[in-house]
Amino acid sequence: REAEVRNTILAQVLDQAARARLSNLALVKPDKAKAVENYLIQMARFGQLAGKVSEQGLIEILEKVSQQTEKKTTVKFNRRRVLDSDEEDDY
Repeated sequence: REAEVRNTILAQVLDQAARARLSNLALVKPDKAKAVENYLIQMARFGQLAGKVSEQGLIEILEKVSQQTEKKTTVKFNRRRVLDSDEEDDY
């Protein structure tokens, strides 16, 4: 029931190209597609969308969502010092 309501709202606010892009995104990154869908539905409910969202508009929304959910990854190398000396290796 809820999925049906979501699809109806998204069909009203997105044009064909944007819906196709969103469905492709849902195949690759379902969590990001869900976040974009939630954002679009919220904007539609508050009347912040003027007309249908084009594919270019969807790309801009995707960039906004990506910036908000961007994870900072850091790699820390922990190098251990070995007390052995190479000079003692007299083979």
